[in-house]
Amino acid sequence: MFKKVLVANRGEIAVRVLRACEERGISTVAVFSEADRTALHVRYADEAYLLGPAPSRESYLRIDRIIDAARKSGADAIHPGYGFLSERAEFAAACADAGITFIGPSADAIAAMGDKITARETVRKRGVPLVPGSEKGLNDEALMAAAHEIGFPLMIKAAAGGGGKGMRAVLDAGAFESAIGAARREAMAAFGNDEVYLEKLITNARHIEIQVLADSHGNTIHLGERECSIQRRHQKLIEEAPSVAIDEKMRAEMGRVAVAAAESVGYVNAGTIEFLFDSKDNKYYFLEMNTRLQVEHPVTELVTGIDIVKEQIAIAAGRRLRYRQEDIAPKGWAIECRITAEDPFNNFMPSSGKVTYLQEPTGPGVRVESSLYEGGEISLYYDPMVAKLIVYGENRAEAILRMRRALNEYRIAGIRTSIPFHQEIMDSTEFIWGTFDTGFLSRRRISARPPQSIEHEQLAAVVAAMLAHEEGRQAVAHFGQSSNGDTQANDWKLSGRMRAQRGNW
Repeated sequence: MFKKVLVANRGEIAVRVLRACEERGISTVAVFSEADRTALHVRYADEAYLLGPAPSRESYLRIDRIIDAARKSGADAIHPGYGFLSERAEFAAACADAGITFIGPSADAIAAMGDKITARETVRKRGVPLVPGSEKGLNDEALMAAAHEIGFPLMIKAAAGGGGKGMRAVLDAGAFESAIGAARREAMAAFGNDEVYLEKLITNARHIEIQVLADSHGNTIHLGERECSIQRRHQKLIEEAPSVAIDEKMRAEMGRVAVAAAESVGYVNAGTIEFLFDSKDNKYYFLEMNTRLQVEHPVTELVTGIDIVKEQIAIAAGRRLRYRQEDIAPKGWAIECRITAEDPFNNFMPSSGKVTYLQEPTGPGVRVESSLYEGGEISLYYDPMVAKLIVYGENRAEAILRMRRALNEYRIAGIRTSIPFHQEIMDSTEFIWGTFDTGFLSRRRISARPPQSIEHEQLAAVVAAMLAHEEGRQAVAHFGQSSNGDTQANDWKLSGRMRAQRGNW
């Protein structure tokens, strides 16, 4: 097993991976930008190295500086988390060239599945059903011809990435020219590659994905499906496992297809095969493969009992999978809400500032993965997701009720968050009955302004924060003086993790 792992990421996912390493007895290394000097992942890790200024292109996207930090720290492996460099083949290759294990798939597998057009062509050979679409390397004129052949409505999608970047829905030929120009510009800005392709737009479909695990000894399994249809501008907001739309027969069939897709590129480590599912016709179509850990991986962990991050580490270390397909028997129901620093009452405008009060929900079946702590700063430089709230229940009804309760307990003051949005969705009849699809949010508007009670809660939170701050200050003073009377000297003796804990007293 590895002795030391560097986590080439930030925020809640960095903390998630650091915890998994600690549970395996592995020393940890964090990297950070100037904006993240006091971030939770920096305080949690055993060591931390500065990468550069706040902008990602000068810090978290600098392969050379990350490799240099790994060498200086003596890390023998790097976990990329998700986002940033996690799906960059050149990063995986740079790790290999430096003699450092990349905890993820090979550079070749990332390249094959990272280009969405190449991925379509690759899985087609294994009989994986595809959404009708265009070929690789077409100019705008050829794409227009392909559009008429495919038929409107359709989607323009970036070949080099995902996450909703470089993606446009086109309802008719008149809107095609301006949409393709906008998609190319956005794709170039996000991925450094303006190539796009077309796919038939399947309306009222569901977004279903299958989690796969594969080791270097030829074993590949799937862990069932996740429902990811609650999306805003092609960004997932709520996920659950399993899906109300998938029965046992369809689950097994889609699982076999997902395994075949992964095996088509000799895939090793954790990955996700994404599908569009047409519940009216009971048909599914391959969308893409994400060659990394997914944000929504916790819902699969809760229903299967498998720690996907620990499995990633073990696979990268050359271990065989501990599970066979017949061992996978999902049980219960899990739901995840992505908590973002955005104002849902103001068109989801990003929110920044200092977290002045934090109360996370607890109790049976509740899991929080977060980068927040009282006094922590939220900047506008990075993705607005600051936490994930995940709940587990014996069935979907219990999971929804538990999520309602957990959201009601969640208190964050100092910044605006998406919590009220999630509360409204949990009360939606369409969500409760499970009849939603990817167009759900486009048909629904969140309330124009927050209820009066929220303002009262914020006022109460400020008062509580002031009291907690004073109690914490007195506790710290007492701790420092109780040892040898020298508070400053004791502060230098505390590890980074203990300092983080002390900040929450």
